[in-house]
Amino acid sequence: MSIFHDEIEIEDFEYDAEEEIYHYPCPCGDRFEISKEELLKGEEVATCPTCSLIVKVIYDKEAFEKEQDEVQQLTSKLKVQVIK
Repeated sequence: MSIFHDEIEIEDFEYDAEEEIYHYPCPCGDRFEISKEELLKGEEVATCPTCSLIVKVIYDKEAFEKEQDEVQQLTSKLKVQVIK
């Protein structure tokens, strides 16, 4: 059983599209991190690489997967239009 420092909504995290990682400020000065891949696998624990604190990420896995599918489809359509 994990003891969470806090529970944070995914909407409160900042997303780094290049690294595909969500970040949230940690009290130690660093940032909690969880990857898009981890979220798609159903993970809900964001860790701080500097200290031992962890937070629970509150999100709807099914809605998150659907949103990611929609983004991927839109991106594919845009790539096809650019190529033409």
